[in-house]
Amino acid sequence: MNAPTPFKQHLIDPEICIRCYTCEMTCPIGAIEHNDDNVVVDADKCNFCMDCIPVCPTGSIDEWRVVPDRDQAYSLEDQYEWLELPEQAPIEAAPGAEEGDIDDAVAALLAEAHKGAGGKARPPVSAVKPQVNMYNLGKPAEMTVQGNYPLTDDAGHDVHHIILDPGALPFPVLEGQSVGIIAPGTDAEGKAHLPRLYSVSSPRDGERPGYHNISLTVKREEGGIASNYLCDLEKGATVRVTGPFGATFLMPNDPEARLLMICTGTGSAPMRAFTMQRQRAGGGRTGGMTMFFGARTPGSLPYFGPLKKVPDSLLRQHLVFSRLEGQPKEYVQDRILAERAEVADVLSDDKTHIYICGLKGMEDGVDSALTEVANDMGQDWITLRDRMREEGRYHVETY
Repeated sequence: MNAPTPFKQHLIDPEICIRCYTCEMTCPIGAIEHNDDNVVVDADKCNFCMDCIPVCPTGSIDEWRVVPDRDQAYSLEDQYEWLELPEQAPIEAAPGAEEGDIDDAVAALLAEAHKGAGGKARPPVSAVKPQVNMYNLGKPAEMTVQGNYPLTDDAGHDVHHIILDPGALPFPVLEGQSVGIIAPGTDAEGKAHLPRLYSVSSPRDGERPGYHNISLTVKREEGGIASNYLCDLEKGATVRVTGPFGATFLMPNDPEARLLMICTGTGSAPMRAFTMQRQRAGGGRTGGMTMFFGARTPGSLPYFGPLKKVPDSLLRQHLVFSRLEGQPKEYVQDRILAERAEVADVLSDDKTHIYICGLKGMEDGVDSALTEVANDMGQDWITLRDRMREEGRYHVETY
């Protein structure tokens, strides 16, 4: 009889997953599915094609465990019950095999895991422990619309600031977390709409201090079910909400931490929350915040007016516009290079945390710009970036 062969199983971290269902929609063979609570991978179907890895915005899809053999893989039922990912269990050697041989085999299998999502995301060491997945598809929270305000003066970029009140329901949320919005109705197949994820743009104690309401920054998308639903909501309407989600894209609680924030469009939502939390904390010394914020014009930049009131001592702002009449196009990566001395100073500080949020198309340009800045410093950007990620100081959420 042949000895069992250790089997590398593809899994999803339920604590970090934000239930955007992008991996499920991307999987070409239907190996990923979900219930009200979790998104899971079927070991009997998964062929390790890796198509789901690069599309995951959090890295939660990039998880692996080795089990003694395929027959002992974690079942779908097991995975649906998880609140967090199990640790790698020790694998016993088969009769007659050396213990070191099986250790080497497990290590080799885990080493094969691809890091297409950029490696394992980690929260800042000093971040507050977040609450996650309190409300799900089967039992969403019902919130009341307290306000719906247009933020932009650009017909092609209709962005709204929407305030939601959970009432008596507990809904603790930290800066950098997301919530899911369930639009009413069904899709073309008669199925209920899946939640659409939106980053919370208010700080932990609420849009108004002490009220524990939350705000979202929503851009109306042509044909977008959830975005049009949200942008058209009237005060007093009821909204079904899932979450909160996200356990890594969090701000450090250390007031001396420096924040380098790079965003486009509605990617400004968590950056607004970070800034407001630092403003409200007030009084103490902070490590400072620097933001590169890209939009087409001032009229299409969310929170343009309020941003002008934030003191330079708290937030160094670089507002970048790509469609100013009579001006050459400029993107956030261009301004990063133009301000390379300032950026190099921030990168050289071991207390710096980097946050990148917005359109996925911005990633390559920002990565290229930071590579140049790091070269100026005599450092390799990839090495620096990966070290920062391991230390919980590098965070990316793009869509």
